[in-house]
Amino acid sequence: MISYAEGALELSIEAPLARLTLNRPTARNALNLAMWRALPDVAALIAADPSVRALIVRGAGGNFASGADIAEFPTVFADRASALDYGRLIETATAALQALEKPVIALIEGYCIGAGLAVALASDLRMAASGAKLGAPPAKLGLMYSLIDTRRLVHAVGPSQAKAMLFTGVLHPAAEALRLGLVDEVHPEAALEDAVRAKALDIAALSAWSIGRAKAVVSRVLDGVTEDSEETRGWFADGALGADFAEGLAAFNAKRRPVFP
Repeated sequence: MISYAEGALELSIEAPLARLTLNRPTARNALNLAMWRALPDVAALIAADPSVRALIVRGAGGNFASGADIAEFPTVFADRASALDYGRLIETATAALQALEKPVIALIEGYCIGAGLAVALASDLRMAASGAKLGAPPAKLGLMYSLIDTRRLVHAVGPSQAKAMLFTGVLHPAAEALRLGLVDEVHPEAALEDAVRAKALDIAALSAWSIGRAKAVVSRVLDGVTEDSEETRGWFADGALGADFAEGLAAFNAKRRPVFP
């Protein structure tokens, strides 16, 4: 177990999976400055560890995260300069999570609100407990989601529903979040952890190279790229000449499961 942010983030690695826990259960895992500052370091460690093929992000104590730490608002919003710094800090933290080549799965229980939803939206997949509640309520505080957080929300649920969520601040139960596309799967509370672990292990058994390129290409599509570049064409050719393809084809021909490096 590796602790960050004075124990507010806990990282455990049991190859091929890593698990990052938001660990402020008495505050419903509200994200504080120390956690935002530490998230890029966590992402860098995971990126550099070849034994890790997927990351699970969850909250301690039955909630994912209830938002940003309101107790810090007098400090982070003390003046315009501090507010700008705070926004950049959050942007850097969520970008580091999204930029991981390895797949990230958010395991969502209880409240997943505001800044907590921003972290979940920076993940690749979101799997929720049936009792989870998700929402983006900055209008209830006279604040706003950043452009990048809003962009991720729009990509998940579409522009009209994103506006409805931001205009009303309504918390959506898990079943409604699934219908909207805010989460990808819903499971009973008692079954969620096993379902997430099984999904992560299924992904981890496949080609890390393929998954990393898939993430990169989807990111380009979401950025509005409509045509291949020399880089993406090069990736396509690299795959055909790579060790993973050689193993995958050999396994297919031998009717066995592939074992990717």
